[in-house]
Amino acid sequence: METLAMHISNGIIDGPVAAIFAAFALAALTFCVLRGRADLDDRLAPMAGLVAAFIFAVQMLNFPIFTAGVSGHLLGGALAALLVGPWVGALCVAVVLVVQALVFGDGGVAMLGLNITNMAILGTAAAYLLIALLLRVLPRTPAGLAVTAFVSALVSVVVASQGFVLQYWLGGTTDLGGNLGGLAGTMAVAHLLIGIGEGLITATTVVTVAKVRPDLVYALRALKPAVPAPAVPVAGGAR
Repeated sequence: METLAMHISNGIIDGPVAAIFAAFALAALTFCVLRGRADLDDRLAPMAGLVAAFIFAVQMLNFPIFTAGVSGHLLGGALAALLVGPWVGALCVAVVLVVQALVFGDGGVAMLGLNITNMAILGTAAAYLLIALLLRVLPRTPAGLAVTAFVSALVSVVVASQGFVLQYWLGGTTDLGGNLGGLAGTMAVAHLLIGIGEGLITATTVVTVAKVRPDLVYALRALKPAVPAPAVPVAGGAR
């Protein structure tokens, strides 16, 4: 393949597979709308707009990796999951992808279902699962929040890249000669480097917001710290 990018262009994946993932993306976004409506309040609604605008600006920054034919950009799934939650966060990333495809031609319109599945759904879901785990075991200090943001952002980018590998295995239009493992490895290594950059940006942004307005960080409000079970008194001298 001459190019590797998270924004899949028209013609890279065949029509039937693109249609299947378009249906999946539509169903997943519908579910996010239904679940996200319960989270929306006077804090989350304006925050969602700010997060979408920030992700849009960050995603416009494309940079080459290894060679001029391999490019990447930041995704924003972990940032959205931390600040506005997984449901609204997935919708924010999806809106950005739709605008970029329709207005700027970044990613094929026929491939929108594939791109939304990888970056808005898989990336955000993987990030929030890690966030939910890490915030229960790490101290809720700026350092703990920074580690949570960095790790979740890095992993979410790699997971999203492997979504493309799965899609290419199902309906890629170029024969790789059985070298699907090579494609998976190339995508993982390239997006690991992207993930490091995204992790640093995500950690810096979320910690800054948390220091000023911790109530605006969805993950800190929604994910309660683990509380140890109270000790049960022993009566009558029994052990």
